[in-house]
Amino acid sequence: MPEPIEQLAVALLQANLYWEDTIANLAMLEEQIAVLPEPADVVVLPEMFSTGFSMNASKVAEAMNVTTTRWMKQMAAKTKALVVGSFAVKEDGKYYNRLLCVRPEGTYEVYDKRHLFRMGQEHDTYTAGTQRLVVEWKGWRICPLVCYDLRFPVWSRNSQQEPYDLLLYVANWPARRAYAWQTLLHARAIENQCYVAGVNRVGADGNGVEHIGGTQMIDFLGEPITDLGDAEAAKVVKIEKSPLLTYREKFPAYLDADQFDIKL
Repeated sequence: MPEPIEQLAVALLQANLYWEDTIANLAMLEEQIAVLPEPADVVVLPEMFSTGFSMNASKVAEAMNVTTTRWMKQMAAKTKALVVGSFAVKEDGKYYNRLLCVRPEGTYEVYDKRHLFRMGQEHDTYTAGTQRLVVEWKGWRICPLVCYDLRFPVWSRNSQQEPYDLLLYVANWPARRAYAWQTLLHARAIENQCYVAGVNRVGADGNGVEHIGGTQMIDFLGEPITDLGDAEAAKVVKIEKSPLLTYREKFPAYLDADQFDIKL
């Protein structure tokens, strides 16, 4: 296991994805990763980064450990970073919008998107996940979620039983709901007393849906650290552990959080 670190360098990749073209997207994202201005401990890609947010699952979904999984393993080995992103997976006759957290040695952990976007018929195509994931990496606890999950604070809730320091959302969030994206990211940071990163795409997808980016890193007070705007961009953002722990110690609102169980 890597040694714990005080400062975590997180690479946020905001890309204009090629519609349903895995090879083109992997080549483009590999170029973005190659020209990052400095090393990163975590590399975060948008939702369905290899195809765009496609409901054509019979065309775009892959089995595990084939093209996209292997590419993520290669990128993790090359960068020595935890590589995070979701893509369409076919497994046991079902389709999943599956997020992987891939470590440099090739091991990975999986989160299947819990909240499927019914307005886009995602719930008719993909199968919802039932387990949240918290990954420990270099002394940081990271909770990765996917797009529409952002609207559901109960699922995102930081808890004493399974605490995290950084909440990640990978997304294909449309431009017409950009204000909701920005507002909810800030709310999740404030209520969970954690850093929040939201990584979105830009450009129009194959259905003509426009995406305006707005990829952000927000601190535990809800204050913005960086915003990548509305164009293709990649940036390494550094966050620090000690200020987070000090703030939680001085303002331990989490100790008064309501206890609950989620019924699936």
